[in-house]
Amino acid sequence: MKIKEKERGNKMELTAQQLNLMILAALWALPWKGVALWKAAQNKHKWWFIALLVVNTLAILEIIYIFYFSKKKEESRIKDN
Repeated sequence: MKIKEKERGNKMELTAQQLNLMILAALWALPWKGVALWKAAQNKHKWWFIALLVVNTLAILEIIYIFYFSKKKEESRIKDN
């Protein structure tokens, strides 16, 4: 194994399985991130928007925002009407 690493140098090679896993993770996270960013922008949550844009948590932070933090603003908007 060490001989092959020396032959490859500093190149990073991905296996087909690793590439498929990365594609699957991106396809999972992208819709969640889009919805969370949209809700944060609609609710004028600037700091949430920045955090959601910069931090990649495989959609965990986005799901928490969508189902917990964005609800508070929507509920107060409904009560005001």
